[in-house]
Amino acid sequence: MGVLLLALLLALASVPRARAVWLGRLDPKQLLGPWYVLAVASRERGFAVEKDMRDIEGVVVTLTPENNLRVLSSRHGLEGCNQNAVELLKRKSGWVFENPPLGVLEYRVLGTNFRDYAIIFTQLEFGDEAFNTVELYSRSETASQEALGLFSKWSEGLGFLSQQQAQLRKDLTCARRILQVSRHLQHLPGPL
Repeated sequence: MGVLLLALLLALASVPRARAVWLGRLDPKQLLGPWYVLAVASRERGFAVEKDMRDIEGVVVTLTPENNLRVLSSRHGLEGCNQNAVELLKRKSGWVFENPPLGVLEYRVLGTNFRDYAIIFTQLEFGDEAFNTVELYSRSETASQEALGLFSKWSEGLGFLSQQQAQLRKDLTCARRILQVSRHLQHLPGPL
């Protein structure tokens, strides 16, 4: 009985990884465009204390001429909306991006339908702190039950405790700023 239970648990634990391997063959262009970050699971120091004060974030993903991802994000900070841009280099194998000099060791899609949501895993290292996050990207300001369920499943499956998970507050101020900038840039000639 114990062996059967162990085999069942191992089979369940391997399901998300199998899907991640399948996503390795997808075209990164499907991730492009504007997204809202509606939920986060993080092992970042201090996240559990600050999670209830975090607002919805905006993210715009573009592709460079070299087929790297450019991720423009906006989140609320102590001095208002903080915008950040990072270019992520494609690894040779699979659908994984990185930029170790900037502290991004891994950026990958765990689960998605690309039309409505994406579950993003990121492994980060800043100074002496290394941690990982799982984020729920959504094309709209609210997430579907399917997306929230997958976010919870992935977060729990990767060992995040409930205090390490948060649905972000419904303040869209910073998210809308970055998404408005994105829409404006899309109407300009030349690459984004």
